[in-house]
Amino acid sequence: MDGSPEHAGRLLVRGGRRLQGDVRLSGAKNSALKLMAASLLSAEPCAIRRVPRISDVGTMSEMLAALGATVTRDGDGLLIEAGGALNGCAPYELVRTMRASIIVMGPLVARLGEATIAMPGGCNIGPRRIDFHLRGLEKLGASIEIEHGFIKVACERLRGAVVTLDYPSVGATENLVMAATAAAGETVIENAAREPEIVDLCDFLSGMGAEIEGAGSSTLRVFGGRPLHGVCHTVIADRIEAGTYLIMGAATGGDVAVHGLDPVNLELFLTKLSQMGAAVETGAQVIRVRRDGALKPVDVSTLPHPGFATDLQAQIMVLLTLADGTSILTENVFENRFVVVDELNRLGAGITTSGHHAVVTGPRALTGTVVEAPDLRGGAALVTAGLVADGETEVRSVHHIDRGYEDMAGKLGRLGADVERVGAPAETGDGRPRAAGNA
Repeated sequence: MDGSPEHAGRLLVRGGRRLQGDVRLSGAKNSALKLMAASLLSAEPCAIRRVPRISDVGTMSEMLAALGATVTRDGDGLLIEAGGALNGCAPYELVRTMRASIIVMGPLVARLGEATIAMPGGCNIGPRRIDFHLRGLEKLGASIEIEHGFIKVACERLRGAVVTLDYPSVGATENLVMAATAAAGETVIENAAREPEIVDLCDFLSGMGAEIEGAGSSTLRVFGGRPLHGVCHTVIADRIEAGTYLIMGAATGGDVAVHGLDPVNLELFLTKLSQMGAAVETGAQVIRVRRDGALKPVDVSTLPHPGFATDLQAQIMVLLTLADGTSILTENVFENRFVVVDELNRLGAGITTSGHHAVVTGPRALTGTVVEAPDLRGGAALVTAGLVADGETEVRSVHHIDRGYEDMAGKLGRLGADVERVGAPAETGDGRPRAAGNA
């Protein structure tokens, strides 16, 4: 194992406890990062509330600071001021650590007419093509140069156009809708992503003064050229965090409720849990999942929203190992999402893969051992497995988990889990890491 400080954090998970209780959801990682980038569109301050204390937020804060903005943590939120001292060059050392950094490209081109971005890095879950972003910006009148690992985008004046995406890429949709706010005339984005985080971004931009129609549909219309001003906005709740804790509750035969999320954002996911035999109850901004009896096998295929989210695939794979029968998981979004399978099999999962299919046969009796989190969602899956495994599971490289889950050990402890953080404290992204020790 890498002995550097960022890799030294571990979670010790002692299985066998039934989870029960309530989880107050944090703000959505996949929305907060994009709203932070969107703040670059105006010279006026933007206040973003319910920003999770996770390491990816810290990385994005460093990115904005390197671009000339100031970022101040204010209670549960951030105050971002991107005045007149902006520059358009995103540092390599930051972009390589977080793929979401590519999202500053659209607002920088809109605000400055140029951007230089290193080729992105992030979780090793397969190629996430950025040509959708680049071809879209070219449609709006930008010129693109790629040399020595850097993307250079420039345009004297963006102009509205019809952009049809080959695939409903979330990142490309976000970059294009932000760039289009500065384009002269109307921009139509066809085959746009429909994720709730896209709707949240459009609401944020509308609050800044942009005119956008069709948020949440496959066709977005942006009427560009409106002056943008500061805004105060609250990030939507994290649907992936919600799904993760609901799976953990179901896996342990527990009773867990998550608060702060519109259940419609997890509709297909909740249908799958119900088909497996869990009792699902929904209300205004609350979802409760209980499980008393045996689990049934189901087949799951990941797809862009409103399909089953790829970010919940690894976690539900653990639940399927406990089901009585054979399930087939099909990954249609990222080709390397099965990297956690080897680690799950070390716990006794017995999962086999072929191409973008995984065959999960259960029920399996999992046994604790030492495992390594390969990425963010894979790390969450290993913690889930540890909660039901016999004995102690040591999950290493939990800096991956810190990228997207705020205080996972603490939240699990409040649900009754026996989880201990040892080694490096959790990376919270605000300069005040949580202390190591018992959850």
